[in-house]
Parts: sequence; C-alpha cells; structure tokens
Amino acid sequence: MTEVPAKRPGGRDPVLLVLAGPAGSGKSTLCDRLVAAGVGFTRVVTSTTRAPREGEVNGVHYHFFTPEEFDARLAAGEFLEWAWVHGKRRYGTLAASVLGPLLLGKDLVMSVDVQGVESLRRIAEKNPFLKRVMATVFIVVDRERLLARMRERGKDDEAEIARRMATAEAELREAPKFDFTIESRTRDEDFGALLAILKRVRG
Repeated sequence: MTEVPAKRPGGRDPVLLVLAGPAGSGKSTLCDRLVAAGVGFTRVVTSTTRAPREGEVNGVHYHFFTPEEFDARLAAGEFLEWAWVHGKRRYGTLAASVLGPLLLGKDLVMSVDVQGVESLRRIAEKNPFLKRVMATVFIVVDRERLLARMRERGKDDEAEIARRMATAEAELREAPKFDFTIESRTRDEDFGALLAILKRVRG
C-alpha cells in the first residue's frame, strides 16, 4: 500500500477495531451497536461461502459467495485474509472493504474468527499503517454461558453446537494474543467495556 492515509480532525489516525470470540459471544451484536451508537464507525462486511440464514441480507450481514465465486476472487488476489471455519465453510475479508475506507480516514469495526485475526496480524507486520490503526479485541465467555447462548439462538442442532463448542475451546486459548479482552456478562456490560476500550485506543 503506497497511498498516503488521510488524517482525521486533529491529526488522529482512523481506527480498525477487530472483534473476535466464539460463536455466540455476541461479537456481531457489539459491532452493530457500535455502528448504531453514532461514534463514527462503519462495519466491515465480510464474506462467506455458507448459505444465508433467515433474515440475513447479502451485502449487509455478509457477502454471500458460492465456492466458485470465492475461488475466483481468491485467485484474483482480492482477499485481505480468509480461512476455513468449522472445517466446511470459508470466510474472508475483501481488501477493498478495509484498506479503501481506512485510507479515507474512516473508522471501521469488523467481526472475524481467530484465524482471520492471525492473518491480519501477519499482514500488519508488513504494513505499518495497518499495524498502527488496528486494535484486536477478544470476547471471553465461560463455557456454560456460551452453551446457553448457542441453544437460545435456536439456529443450530446439537451436533452443530457440539462442533462449535469444540472450536470455541480452541479459540479461547488464543485470547492472550489479543490487545484487549472483554469478560462477557450482559449485552449492556459488554458494550460498555467495548466503549472503554475504544476510549483507550483513541487516546
């Protein structure tokens, strides 16, 4: 990236908040609340090869691609990062969805899995601007609370919940690698913790 990034009022850099956590941790809800709070954030729409769930809109909740469409964009070098999730679906972030808005000085928030965050870290090591503006946040949820949330959502059968719980246990071990962590309690407490993190990031 050779472009000169735009500066915000007062010379402040834009912020890229990257949220991760197990399925059911509430990371997507936190992203949406931050956007709705009127503090200047836009959500990065990530991509997936899974089918839309009821109520999900293409281009709003995700960019829903067929495996063939995903392959074509991957071959064209359009992804900033991507990974297999739960062993059967692919998720990724289009570079244009992140670097373009950041270069215009826009604050962004995104929800990705821990593999995606690790990929972003590797990219940031070679991109000083991205490294400077990115802050990673992991949402820690205790096992019983997480299991209850997955069942309350009613979106997955018990076999899928068991797979997600196994993934969650591996993901939780990655929490120490993140810049910040939120010990999940209620939705409002989690959002308050995110706002406190944002205050620290913005200085």
